[in-house]
Amino acid sequence: MAADIDEQPAGYERLLTTEPAAAIARVAAAVARRRPRHVVFTARGTSDHAALYAAYLTEIRLGLPAGLASPSAITVFGARPDLSDALVVGVSQSGGSPDLAEVLRVARASGALTLAVTNNPDSPLVETAELSVDVAAGHERAVAATKTYTAELLALLMLIEGVRAGDGVLPAEELAALARLPELAARTLADDTPARLAPRYRFAAQLVTTGRGYAYPTAREAALKLMETSYLPALAFSGADLLHGPLAMTDPDVPVLAVVGSGPGGESMREVLPRLGERRADVVVVGSADVGTTRMAVPEVDERYAPLLDILPLQRLALALALARGEDPDSPRGLKKVTATM
Repeated sequence: MAADIDEQPAGYERLLTTEPAAAIARVAAAVARRRPRHVVFTARGTSDHAALYAAYLTEIRLGLPAGLASPSAITVFGARPDLSDALVVGVSQSGGSPDLAEVLRVARASGALTLAVTNNPDSPLVETAELSVDVAAGHERAVAATKTYTAELLALLMLIEGVRAGDGVLPAEELAALARLPELAARTLADDTPARLAPRYRFAAQLVTTGRGYAYPTAREAALKLMETSYLPALAFSGADLLHGPLAMTDPDVPVLAVVGSGPGGESMREVLPRLGERRADVVVVGSADVGTTRMAVPEVDERYAPLLDILPLQRLALALALARGEDPDSPRGLKKVTATM
């Protein structure tokens, strides 16, 4: 898991500077030519959080309605929705989940444009879809996904911005900003704050993660990583939903990881932090916003890019906490690389 986490800066550089980038541009141009009226994502587990990030990007950057499909509506209940004007995107590290392939098969039969985003270009998901994007993360050693998650984030970002450009080609200023990500990711991973904070949660019984906008998928992925590797019950809430009742469960014995950036989503979290303070919750702020007494600081970037950096210290925290609790983060119990559901 440590090796996979450390490979992420190189993974960003690979996606941005070699053939995968050109391939993503070609797919983005093909999507732009079809002019879908809405976008539906389908995914499971970690990839579901990457898909949620892409849904935010789609609505904010493309102005198209976007949502996450429930595969069981098709595979269990036999639904056959009319997706003729949609782009339907299956996101899966392995591309081996039969329910996701079935969603794409049904969508394509109804006239949708279908796209597979995966780390396995020879997978059933790619065979089912009309278009595909290879996230080019390489072999992932640990069972818990880390580098494939961030590769999905970056590939989806490049895809959606390419669609926005119309011809798939990212503007020069966008490319220049993205080119900084490998160095910023390496700098973030060099910070040992997550390892120093891990003992703080060694005996925690439960934990809460929270964020808004682009940070919400990060909060959800952090909670999943903690549950997968340390078996620590972790509940993820958007900052808005946290104030609608769940805030009452926070207290000095329930740690909170708050993902707070410098854009509009981060600004909206500033009303959440004082409320957590009133509950005397043990809060650690993750991100570029200079708030809170305890932080896992991340370099400031455009809020669209922040999920590619914010998750890195949280992955490191999950790794360090699993080790501190005497667990094996490389091979967590009950977790497989491919989970076959229908």
